[in-house]
Amino acid sequence: MTDDVVQQPWGAGTWTTPPVSATEDGPDLLVTAAEGSDAWRHTSYGFVHDDAHALLAPLHGAVEVTFHADLDQQFDQAGLMLRADAETWLKAGVEFSDGAAQLGAVVTLGRSDWSVAPVPDWAGRRVTVRASRAGDAVTVRARVDDEPFRLVRVAAFPADVPVAAGPY
Repeated sequence: MTDDVVQQPWGAGTWTTPPVSATEDGPDLLVTAAEGSDAWRHTSYGFVHDDAHALLAPLHGAVEVTFHADLDQQFDQAGLMLRADAETWLKAGVEFSDGAAQLGAVVTLGRSDWSVAPVPDWAGRRVTVRASRAGDAVTVRARVDDEPFRLVRVAAFPADVPVAAGPY
């Protein structure tokens, strides 16, 4: 964490869709997602899912989320979300896909896209994802344990809309 990062209590956020369960364990939040829940709009697959479990609070500049990447089923995922509305959002993190942990981001401006890169050595480790909003863009970086941050994505994102952000 940097000096300008402020830790928010879990109670500061509101769920987009409540999960099956969410329990505070010291500083950690243990979440059980509903099977099949996700965030996605149209592209490639044609369907719309808007039932992902994201705990969001107003964003002012940047957000950082740390989680354990204990993912082992197709499309299990964890990370952070920035959301303006149902058609304007970004999620970034680690997703289990094609038999391995994948670091990636989905940017949705009416339709979703998806960029990924395999990070099989991140499985079961502590991952931190950071998204910084400036002007009409969001920059996403991630790291595992205490290794340096690596650039995941720079994405266009509307400058003139209020956004909420937090873990998903």
